Amino acid sequence: MGFGAHSYQDDPRNNDITININGELFAREDAKISVFDSGFILGDGVWEGLRLHKGKIAFLQQHMDRLYEGAKALDMDIGLTQQQLIGRINETLNANGMSDGVHIRLMVTRGVKATPYQDPRVTISPATIVIIPEYKASTPSSGMNLFTVHVRRGYPDVQDPKLNSHSKLNCIFACIQATKAGADEALMLDPHGFVATCNSTHFFIVKGEEVWTSSGDYCLGGITRGNVIRVCRENNIPVFQKNFSLTDVYSADEAFCTGTFAGLTPVISVDGRTIGDGKKGAMVDRLNKLYHQLIESE
Repeated sequence: MGFGAHSYQDDPRNNDITININGELFAREDAKISVFDSGFILGDGVWEGLRLHKGKIAFLQQHMDRLYEGAKALDMDIGLTQQQLIGRINETLNANGMSDGVHIRLMVTRGVKATPYQDPRVTISPATIVIIPEYKASTPSSGMNLFTVHVRRGYPDVQDPKLNSHSKLNCIFACIQATKAGADEALMLDPHGFVATCNSTHFFIVKGEEVWTSSGDYCLGGITRGNVIRVCRENNIPVFQKNFSLTDVYSADEAFCTGTFAGLTPVISVDGRTIGDGKKGAMVDRLNKLYHQLIESE
């Protein structure tokens, strides 16, 4: 199915997966939570997307740290240690007989409420923990088309963009606007008009031999983003986290997006302007190979 950087191939095995809800396994059609759950009522929760590669979850500790940091910011008790939660994930994978090519959606909400109201004090259950593992391979992309939307990444005193919360309405608005414009994904600016991120991935450009990404002040602390910066530094590729504008984007030699699901995906146009020669460039190809080498080494 075509969804930009999240385009995937349908896999009939997913019809028979079991889903873990609070430590119990349910068939896909039987996996349900309460309508009084904080996540359903208010989007009150945090989540992670994980990739299972050759029997191991890629960059697992980085994902766990981000999840627990988010829960701490929300003053939410997950109720399990990191190792206990990792054990539950592995139990779910083992129950499904999964070892490779799997995307895992890990979701934690504050729990069930006594009444539909935002105050955390009316929560009457422990946190709700849902683990959905699916066989999901990304569809190879020749390149994405982005559209710059009017929806901005906001200041942290409104809603901190570094928090990977269930509340994603601004990103959903951005996605809708980009889709209506015929693009694959939205490019979002920060409050000052500098490039921040995409609605569901992070954004990089290549200028000459340099790799640029945003300052990071108005985007999620992306795991793949951070690892691409890491492989640049370890391989003497000049990489900069800095403010830059759409003028810099339109004149870039290459551009690409990063995310846990697809890794690196080339961008071939932004707002109707062709980036470089309109196809995946040498730097993106090199970084993609280095990133996969990092996964193997981890």
